[in-house]
Amino acid sequence: MAEQRMDGQQRVVIERVSPEIDCGMFGIKRVVGETVLVEADVFAEGHDQVACQILYWQDKKKVQSAPMKPLGNDQWSGEFPVEKLGRYQYTVEGWIDRFQTWRGRLEKQVAAGQDVHVELLMGIDLIAEAAALATGNDAEVLRNWAIRLRAAAGKPEGATIALEETSLEIIQRYPVQHLATRYEKDLSVTVDREKARFCTWYEVFPRACSTQAGRHGTLRDCELWLPYIASMGFDVVYLPPIHPIGRMFRKGKNNSTEPQATDVGSPWAIGSKEGGHKSIQPELGTLEDFKRFLAEAKKNGLEVALDIALQCAPDHPYVRQHPEWFRMRPDGTIQYAENPPKKYQDIYPFDFESAEWQTLWEESKSIFDFWIAQGVRIFRVDNPHTKPFSFWKWAIGEIKEQHPDVLFLAEAFTRPHVMYRLAKLGFSQSYTYFTWRNTKEELTEYFTELTQTEAREFFRPNLWPNTPDILPEFLQLGGRSAFMIRLILAATLGSSYGIYGPAFELCENVPLRPGSEEYLNSEKYEIKRRDLPSAESLKAFITRINRIRKENRALQSNRNLHFHKTDNPSLICYSKTTDDLSDVIVVVVNLDCFRVQTGWVHLDLAPIGLGGDQPFAVHDLLGDGQYSWHGSANYVELTPESLPAHILRVRR
Repeated sequence: MAEQRMDGQQRVVIERVSPEIDCGMFGIKRVVGETVLVEADVFAEGHDQVACQILYWQDKKKVQSAPMKPLGNDQWSGEFPVEKLGRYQYTVEGWIDRFQTWRGRLEKQVAAGQDVHVELLMGIDLIAEAAALATGNDAEVLRNWAIRLRAAAGKPEGATIALEETSLEIIQRYPVQHLATRYEKDLSVTVDREKARFCTWYEVFPRACSTQAGRHGTLRDCELWLPYIASMGFDVVYLPPIHPIGRMFRKGKNNSTEPQATDVGSPWAIGSKEGGHKSIQPELGTLEDFKRFLAEAKKNGLEVALDIALQCAPDHPYVRQHPEWFRMRPDGTIQYAENPPKKYQDIYPFDFESAEWQTLWEESKSIFDFWIAQGVRIFRVDNPHTKPFSFWKWAIGEIKEQHPDVLFLAEAFTRPHVMYRLAKLGFSQSYTYFTWRNTKEELTEYFTELTQTEAREFFRPNLWPNTPDILPEFLQLGGRSAFMIRLILAATLGSSYGIYGPAFELCENVPLRPGSEEYLNSEKYEIKRRDLPSAESLKAFITRINRIRKENRALQSNRNLHFHKTDNPSLICYSKTTDDLSDVIVVVVNLDCFRVQTGWVHLDLAPIGLGGDQPFAVHDLLGDGQYSWHGSANYVELTPESLPAHILRVRR
């Protein structure tokens, strides 16, 4: 009965707390050093004033608080910092603010010329109550305030003492929280390191890095590429699977089902008599070579991302040791992977509905654990959408509990709900539909969704203009200009992006056949050798773009992306800013890779910190031009083959 009576005395209501994902089922994401802005509706019946605060913690024994301020109409806002890796929790607490209610009533009585003697006596008790909570000099100030007020309670100066602003500032630090209401849910934040928000990936096949034509490249060969990759401004070097490649049903050139004896097969067909997911393809080298590669990458300012594909070649040791982990067909054979009309006879998917699912889960997680023990802290996960959501919730949760610095990139080009669910379950970053969004309308709509809706709290996009699996039509048809345009968009619309190189910088754009997004002579099935110093290479252009990204903090986050109008549908304009507007970047891109496009951009001035009709200077960081712009409407002319975009730093 006592508990029911206490509940009945709690008058404050807390509603619509945000951010809150799916009724608190999932957490939001931040990186170390960022803040979490929390908003809520907090109110009570009648005219008493309420107060509220955010409670947040990593350890429940060390709960901290942050004040919330009124926005009007019973809406409140506050923020708290996240300073360490791992998981934070937060909630909102509200109470009747008896002191502010008293003070507001006193002000009205004084203004009306009423007798406030009794009101002042009531205030003395409230001040004394707060003084009991205060410490040090603050406690002394509040006690003296109560004494002075008691002495002046019947005098004209009593009200003046009661309404002192200096004393008010102190008492607000020690709220008396009678019968506080706490929001019914504890919400969570996953805090990652900075690379989860801002990073630049370069994908390379180590077997293509040989210095001699016709020879299988090694990890030692790939080390020689690290200075080249780093010189372009990348900070993550991503390796496709480096494990032994199966021989049974091995695919030949261009995905042929009739391979030659010399064909090397697909790295995603994992496992042979030489080992499985915890082994390295012998032609690439040894585990010690891989550890050396990690160290050399670090010396070059690069971190290694490793591809994990939870699937097996038919001759993977798992197939022999654990046939119960795979789905059997009526004819007694194991079901291979299919994405009709495509068939992948060289790959056996795991059957996560197996009666032995628990041992399968444990072994799958142990693959990540093994490579974490070798020093890997970034994983690109192949096709996570074909594995159970419940597995990822468990596996990522377990791994990040022990290793909060580990990052996971979800390679899931699938339905939106599935992509978002994977992000909610713990994937640090996600591939996106950017690869197929080409028009101004498509790009504006998609990136508004990613950056201005609830999705921004949990879904971190990583933009890829191309991958070994995907050669988009835009790149096939548009030539060198198309590669430049898509690079600019990826690097400035998103704070994280990647390219499949050196196919990208060398502008490889020949499809397997018309209408196909597969590369002709795809590197997935053969060893490629390329002329890196080619005169056609975009190396210098990529280097410049990545330098611009690193020198401008506005481009290192997605939260302040804002689109601006243009009068030409072939021109897209958007801005990015830091929260304090100390760095303001405006980007204008020609989306037509064949023709010069001209037109007027119409800037929305407030989001970029400008007012009215004032002139301002812009410096084109890409073309190096200096321009004087005036007001919102300004003219641009962009030539695709030479200057397909302006990346403008605004100088007020």
